[in-house]
Amino acid sequence: MPFAAFLFPSFNPVLIEIGPFQIRWYALAYIAGFFIGWWLAKRLVANAALWRGGTSPFAPELIDDAIVWAALVGILGGRLAFVLVYNFSYYVAHPAEIIAVWHGGMAFHGGIVGVVVGLYVFARKNQVPFLSLIDVAAVVAPIGIMLGRFANFINGELWGRATTVPWGVIFPAAGPDPRHPSQLYQAMTEGLLLFIVLLVIARSGGLKRPGFMAGCFGIGYGLARSFGELFRQPDPQLGFLFAGATMGQLLSIPAILVGLWLVLRARRAPQ
Repeated sequence: MPFAAFLFPSFNPVLIEIGPFQIRWYALAYIAGFFIGWWLAKRLVANAALWRGGTSPFAPELIDDAIVWAALVGILGGRLAFVLVYNFSYYVAHPAEIIAVWHGGMAFHGGIVGVVVGLYVFARKNQVPFLSLIDVAAVVAPIGIMLGRFANFINGELWGRATTVPWGVIFPAAGPDPRHPSQLYQAMTEGLLLFIVLLVIARSGGLKRPGFMAGCFGIGYGLARSFGELFRQPDPQLGFLFAGATMGQLLSIPAILVGLWLVLRARRAPQ
């Protein structure tokens, strides 16, 4: 064992436990991401200077309902994608586990699709511009991603590949070899860095072209996720796939392509 390796600290995945009632760090990350994203989305909508013509297309109160739709359908999409894409054979054999979301298992690419579907239905129902609505969601989404990746690290799950770097971490469930703390890499790239970039673009006029911010998110997340997958250990039931790529990298390709299409479409549209 290399002298410089860090032994994973024994975090308890359960923050609070009162009888059968438990609050886990993972659940807390989702809750915190929900409320922080809610708060920031309302601030973006309320800032008329960020929008085309100096007029916001939404009342801030509309975000209260929109974010609930996004969260509920997003969780459903993330869970279904994990069941169907990442571990289908297990859930066929254990169908009762499909609804056991407290045991973990969410696919973020599926969550993106769920959020988009939820907001599309919401936009049609309330007759508000769909592309501008997903632009707002795109700016705040990296906050939840960052907190979720920190929770993955605390849970000691989704660890990285074996490494000899001085900051390698020995995860008890991953054997004796030091591994990349890929959860933290992803928290910084898919989360913090992407959030800063999107916020700068939004404050520089990105929200004035409907669909532009959503496109930037698709490109940025796809690239950041593909980079993070270079250090993350592939899911054992899937391993390496086409040309040595992981499932996360393959699923990032359509995210990047759709993002490019949205950006080009938004840039061609008149201001």
